This record gives sequence, C-alpha cells and structure tokens, in this order.
Amino acid sequence: MKRVIIDTDTAGDDTIAILTALHHFKVEGITITGGNVQFDQQVENALYTVQVAGKGGEVPVSKGYERPIMGIGKGQHRTVEDVHGKDGMGNSYFEKAVQRPESKHAVDFLIETVHENPGEIHFLAIAPLTNIAMAIKKDPSIISKIPHVYIMGGTNNALGNITPAAEYNFWVDPEAARIVLNSGLPITMVGWEMCTRYSIMDDEDHKNIEKLNTVGSQFFKDVNKVVKEFNKKVHKLNGTTHPDTLLMAVAADESIMTRSNIYYVDVETAGELTRGYSVVDINGRFEREKNVRVCEEIDRNAFKNMLINVLQSIK
Repeated sequence: MKRVIIDTDTAGDDTIAILTALHHFKVEGITITGGNVQFDQQVENALYTVQVAGKGGEVPVSKGYERPIMGIGKGQHRTVEDVHGKDGMGNSYFEKAVQRPESKHAVDFLIETVHENPGEIHFLAIAPLTNIAMAIKKDPSIISKIPHVYIMGGTNNALGNITPAAEYNFWVDPEAARIVLNSGLPITMVGWEMCTRYSIMDDEDHKNIEKLNTVGSQFFKDVNKVVKEFNKKVHKLNGTTHPDTLLMAVAADESIMTRSNIYYVDVETAGELTRGYSVVDINGRFEREKNVRVCEEIDRNAFKNMLINVLQSIK
C-alpha cells in the first residue's frame, strides 16, 4: 500500500479526498496549509474527517503555514466561504473531533518523515503549496527522497476558478507553486479543467449517492450543500465539483488517467491580471526542460465508481 502525506486546506471537497486517501493509502499524516477558509476551522475539518472515516487518533494532523510565503503582516489572503460555507463544510457545523492537532509544525513533520522513510512517502497536495515549498527551502535534501508529488492545482490553458486566469491553489501562493514545480521533484498535476470536465456530480449522481444510505454518503451530502448552489450561480456548472478527490483517484490508480503528457510548467507571479496563472508549454515554445506530467483525460466512470465505493465503505 502506497504511503502518503496529505497537504490540505480542508473544506468540502478536501474532506472527500481525505476519505478517498484513507481508503486507498497508508496515510502517515495530514498537514494543513492556509487556503479555503479560516485556518483553525480547516484544522478542525481535517480532524473531524479522520473521525468520520473511523480512524480517529490514528493519523496525525499537523498545523503548517497559515498564510502564503509573501503574505505580509496580519493581512489575510482571500478565503472562499462563499464556495464551501462558513465552516467550509456546507454550513454543517459538525461537533469537534476528539483528536487534537500535533504540536510539531507541519514543515518539520514533512522533513522528518521523508528522512525517516527515504523513497517511501508520496505527497498528495490539494492546497496552496506553501508547506511543501517551505519544506524544500528549509531542507533541499528531501527532494531526492520523495518519489512523487501529486498536485491538484493550476489549469492547462483553460479558464481559472478564482480569476479568469488562475486556479485557486496556485493563485493563493504562486511563489510556492513556482518553487515546487521547479524543484526537480517528480510531479503529476491535475488541473481545474480536469475537474470541470470529469468530476462533476449532478443531481442524478447525488440521488444515487444518497441511496447508499451510509455515514459516508450522508457526510458527502452535508459538505456539498453550499458548493452545489455556488457552482450553478457562478461557474454555470450543473453539480458539485471534486478536484481534490479526482487527484486522489489518479494517485490511487493511474489507469484512471487515460491521457497525460510531460510539459514545461511554470506559474506567473508578477502579472497584474494573471497572477497565479499556470503556463503549460504544450508546443515547447520556451525551449525549457519539461518538468511536470500533466493529466489531460480521465475515465469518468472509473472515477465515479471509485468515489461511490469509498462512500459505501464508510458505514
């Protein structure tokens, strides 16, 4: 079983992604990065999700950086409670989990775990890349010991979700994304456009999930209440979006990714209108070394079946 660390800014879809990872991998830990909603709420959401999976107390949850690398003073990056609900969980306001977060900083946890298990720990990155970038900066020797980083972030020459140009995770901390993408790590990137093409669960899908009548299916329904309406209104998408769960599915079974190519990928950090834009150089115009395997096609049915199996298994 593949051993992983999940780096997350835990809101609705992150929670389903965590459930998927707990089902398919040996999760050595979960680290929290500033992103979707208020930081302490993200920590609580991760702890509660682990409890829902029946693994309370078994998976350490560590707090990392609350703001982007270039965050100044007490200024807060833009959070997206309008997408996920005030609690990031569809305004469900779940009770606090019994488990509490670790005292060790997430970056130290990442570095130590990699050194203790060289070549064993894959990173599943479903948040802004602040923690992973800072771990690389603090101890570059971990790079050769990480077999693969799976990243949900960016777009491949497609419309963003927080601005027309940028996907949220790269937009929150584009400097961190640049550091990670240019680090020499083996990377697979699943962009926002993969999510809008292959991960949308419409009303019919939701009915089928509800029929499972499990703790998992109820949790799925609860955390997706707000995003369904937001997507219809803002993104003009007929259903809930599951980018982070799509990333987990690819990491768990790469045959779900039916087409991919390796390209030179970088992130715009200075653009007035395009900050956070991921440049995927499909035609090699930059003439730079290819650094990222980019997911270009997904087996939609295989993904959907994987999601249903996970929700069905949580009784």
